[in-house]
Amino acid sequence: MSDSGSDEDLTPEDRGSTESVRKGCDPLVSTQRSKLQQRRAKLNQQINRELLLRSGAENLYRASTNQKVKETVALELSFVNSNLQLLKEELEELNSSMNIYQTESETLNVPMIPLGLKETKEIDMTVPLQDFIAEHYGEDASLYLNEIQDFMELRQAMRTPSRNEAGQELLMEYFNQLYFLDQRFFSPHRSLGVHFHWYDSLTGVPSVQRALAFEKGSVLFNIGALYTQIGARQDRSTLSGIEDAIDAFQRAAGAFLYLQENFSHAPSLDMSGSALSMLVRLMVAQVQECVCEKVLLNIQDIHLNVLLQAAQEAARVSDVYSLVLQAMSVPLLKDYVPFSWISMVQVKTHHFRALAHYYTAVALCDCSGVGDEDEDGAEIKALVQIHTRQPEKLNLQDPEDKRRLGKAHLRKAIIRHEEALRLHGVCKMLRKMDILQEVLSDAHTRSLEKYSDIDQEDDFCEVAEAPEVQSHTQQKPDIKAPDFSVVRVTDIFHRLGPLSVFSARNRWTRRHVCLVRGEAGLGLTLRGDSPVLVAGVLPGGCAAEGGLREGDYIVAVNSVDCRWAEHAEVVHALKSCPDRGLELDIITLQTHEVERRMNLSPSGEQDYQSGSQRRAGREYGGSSSSVWGWSWRNSGVKMETHQSSNVSPIFYCPVLLEPVWPFSSDLWPHQQGICGHRTAAHWIFPLFQMVVRENHSRSAASEILRAARQAPATMPRSKSLKSPFFPILMLTLNCSRSS
Repeated sequence: MSDSGSDEDLTPEDRGSTESVRKGCDPLVSTQRSKLQQRRAKLNQQINRELLLRSGAENLYRASTNQKVKETVALELSFVNSNLQLLKEELEELNSSMNIYQTESETLNVPMIPLGLKETKEIDMTVPLQDFIAEHYGEDASLYLNEIQDFMELRQAMRTPSRNEAGQELLMEYFNQLYFLDQRFFSPHRSLGVHFHWYDSLTGVPSVQRALAFEKGSVLFNIGALYTQIGARQDRSTLSGIEDAIDAFQRAAGAFLYLQENFSHAPSLDMSGSALSMLVRLMVAQVQECVCEKVLLNIQDIHLNVLLQAAQEAARVSDVYSLVLQAMSVPLLKDYVPFSWISMVQVKTHHFRALAHYYTAVALCDCSGVGDEDEDGAEIKALVQIHTRQPEKLNLQDPEDKRRLGKAHLRKAIIRHEEALRLHGVCKMLRKMDILQEVLSDAHTRSLEKYSDIDQEDDFCEVAEAPEVQSHTQQKPDIKAPDFSVVRVTDIFHRLGPLSVFSARNRWTRRHVCLVRGEAGLGLTLRGDSPVLVAGVLPGGCAAEGGLREGDYIVAVNSVDCRWAEHAEVVHALKSCPDRGLELDIITLQTHEVERRMNLSPSGEQDYQSGSQRRAGREYGGSSSSVWGWSWRNSGVKMETHQSSNVSPIFYCPVLLEPVWPFSSDLWPHQQGICGHRTAAHWIFPLFQMVVRENHSRSAASEILRAARQAPATMPRSKSLKSPFFPILMLTLNCSRSS
């Protein structure tokens, strides 16, 4: 059945050369493929509705104690299960509609097995993205409505890609945009609140995930599935068509293999490891089939080496399809793979094995030695090596024995052809494929005619047993991993700023700084581009007095955005400082603030205790400097004591950056805690922060610690955590034990 009026047959002028990639196919065009996709989408929704009804009925049946209600629910369940079974059978029939994706060439070729695309629901991401832009980036979300609309239009177009290179570019473009979306909006600290709905490619069972990895994996699956459709529609009657089909199936195998290696714990069965492994083997087998067709296409005259090569290529195709059949027969996939697929693989296994025996028989019977002794010896050696074992009781130098062996190969070929025809007749979907029926019948008739030509009425010799043909290929499949760099895209949300700084995984504080140029200049050093980094600040200079610090990023100068500005542009803007001064918008990443507080003391110097001082401070009953000088290296927090006695203890802790106490585990890496007490870590640091800020004297701290040493060594955690003094006791006890 022809796919008349399909988008694949339109010229770039008809589609619009600049919009074909972004628009995709028109789902309302009445083509055979579009009708199939629409029907599959409706079936997926119906199956989803029936599954929900069945789940609710089962829950009601388990929860109810009324016998009449249970009987009514049981009757309803039977109807639901019956409808669900009918819908799944209809979906399986649609998934088995391989003839829709085949080429329209009049040449007889065995049809290929394409894969239908995964269906997905339309998603409105306007509100979640706007909320994230307002909360995380501190921007006016209404200014990014165009970017959000562009992304949603791209996703809508991705649902109906055309069956050509433009469709692949569309899927690749969306896949690359998902990388930027992940970096911009998917934070490890909060959920975006977007649910991605995708339906199983073969069964229509829905799966819902909030993880963007599920969206990426589903798009990558469709990239491989679209390559299978492109490969199936190639005209394999020409050498260029066969090469295009080989390339498409190799890329499909690469996409499925990449998906298998990089995405795990898939919620749908079609993206499971066993299913993807089966699909990779299926694509490799179809590549090998195309290679065999290329060899058969070059057979113009009867030559021994060409015929033997064709026989070995056909045997190789039969072997790889046998491996595909084994992959389809695993327990997880036995009832999942469509019956038409299994039948087609079985038919191809027997068909190409029959071709291997046929071409071997032709080589034995029609290529008699007419050359010198060396050539005859090479031919005999080739005829022996093509078999998996030495032919028994036969001398291949004798023409009569060669005829007998060829007759035995033809007998095996006929048996294999008949088995392929039988399997073809068993499957209802394969019976609808007239081209497959014609290919199998022609091959069977050709073997019968050849057998009748060499059969002799007075042949009373013992029937010979033909060994199997040794499989071999001249061109091994080359699995091509997807190259996402082929389609270059621009981040739709690039106005938010450079991704190295302005991403969902970074946190920063934003402030406004006013600078007035002094006699010595602004007193700062800049480095890098997009955005420009403050590499150094001169102590006592204008920048230091204005509040500019090392590690800050300049994002605006006099209300002019410079997040994407180059180094020279920002320097020029700063040098063009008016008399009234400069107004800078500055952001400081929290990591830079942590490093600053960790490495800088109030006096601007870095003083560390010597090893002897630290050992002296650990003495039990000594001054309280043993506590102040204690270092928590595992937690990245340090408290140091300076040699000068009038210097207050300095507490360096990342939680000082937070306006609230870090009771949440997201604000503090409490995996190790303090000496293994994870929960205590949430209390100790805020309390010491309070002690430092309130400028409590060391004598008061010593009194607290002295009282803590008299406390019992063990306390019930569930009750003691209610008291804020428990962490101090635990800290004191741990310090005492370590000393």
